[in-house]
Amino acid sequence: MEQNTQTKWAQFIPLVTVFFFWGFVAASNDILIPVFKEKFDLSQSESQLVSLAFYIAYTVGSLIYLAISKLMKGDLINRMGYKNSLALGLVISAIGTLLFYPAANLASFPLMLSGLFIVALGFSLQQTVANPLAIALGPIKTGSQRLTLAGGINNFGTTIGPLIVSFAIFGAVTNATNDISIESVKTPYLILGAAFLAVALFLKLSKLPDRPPIEEAPSAMSELKGSALRFPQLVLGMLAIFLYVGVEVSTASNLPDYMQAHLGFAIKDIAPYISLYWASMMIGRWTGAVEAFTDNVKTQKILRFVAPYLAFGIFLLVNAIADHDLAPFYVYALIILVLIIADFASKANPSRMLFIFSIFGIIALMVGMFTDGMVSVYAFISVGLFCSTLWPCIFTLAVSGLGKHTSQGSSYLIMMIMGGGIVSWLQGYVSAFTGIQYSYIVGVLCFAYLAFYALKANQILKKQGVDLTGGTAGGH
Repeated sequence: MEQNTQTKWAQFIPLVTVFFFWGFVAASNDILIPVFKEKFDLSQSESQLVSLAFYIAYTVGSLIYLAISKLMKGDLINRMGYKNSLALGLVISAIGTLLFYPAANLASFPLMLSGLFIVALGFSLQQTVANPLAIALGPIKTGSQRLTLAGGINNFGTTIGPLIVSFAIFGAVTNATNDISIESVKTPYLILGAAFLAVALFLKLSKLPDRPPIEEAPSAMSELKGSALRFPQLVLGMLAIFLYVGVEVSTASNLPDYMQAHLGFAIKDIAPYISLYWASMMIGRWTGAVEAFTDNVKTQKILRFVAPYLAFGIFLLVNAIADHDLAPFYVYALIILVLIIADFASKANPSRMLFIFSIFGIIALMVGMFTDGMVSVYAFISVGLFCSTLWPCIFTLAVSGLGKHTSQGSSYLIMMIMGGGIVSWLQGYVSAFTGIQYSYIVGVLCFAYLAFYALKANQILKKQGVDLTGGTAGGH
């Protein structure tokens, strides 16, 4: 097998464009929800069908992929090639955006949901391909760092997506939503569809490999096992992804209720804090990705301090443009130091990073649960920092050693994104008995499992002859 000794940037850079789109669209859904709620006269639960339709599509898409692979008696992506599969996923998403045109003309909420569902259906195929491909485009030991970097590009999309879509829909009449027509959603999504098609063509013509070298399990274990589900690191990793997405989404989605009930915040004043939560994901991912850029240890140490504050600066810039008061956020610069310490302690090893960041996640939630005022708010927001690099850590541990079953295993992991909706609902249910502040015990339990998985997966992989403990911290 060809051994990658450095990141293939000419191939990696075109790939991360799709990561940007995932974040752009997912965060922009938060703009659609209040628009649809008003214009279609929906209840709050009905308006949340926007999120449900979007996230359930990932599970449905994974099931379709697995069913087709079963009928073909071979892996669909391996048959089509990674590049063709990515392009197909983008075309599917583009078809979904086209539905916004008749949906807006007919003022049809079900047709709008269908459009979002198809967009996310395409995303499901893209994620199944792009995540393991990002790991493969360079040395396996820096695979999680490349995935972290790609996640940072995703979070750049979450930062600017709502602003752009909001401007496209509301324009200069942001404070006069009664004058907004539902037809205003057509233009941004038609432009988005055109962008999907352009990127599909771009990727088709790029140097991305159709069948990249995937790290094979030593001792031919991947040949001995007939299904990805026979690998314990994957099965346990599926639950880890479910709970990780769950705690990430539920922490943010329940924060507005907490700030209203306990601190008396008005809804309009909460938005910058929710923005900071998602910006924290970008801050953490940019920090965790520095080793993908250079092997020079001294440069890595410098970048570990520069990258998070550069990302934080982008958050401040975005909120300055939005004319928000920045004074309450400067203190967060001190909290970012905790992230940097945790990142240094992880030594770029995915299992070690998953364990350390999960422990810090538990601490952050416990501080939020047992303190008051802005201390508790910033504690809950800091969970975004400690969730930031967990996806690539879990993904790397779960697919390592799967060999020819890698794309199948990736599909199973993408299927578990549905945890975002289910865990959020569970925390809301628990809050009826415990109150909103103590309902974050659900997140504590999620992080506890993730810490367990970090230790268990490392043991499993060592037994299979896969060693990810080397990291890149030593001696260049």
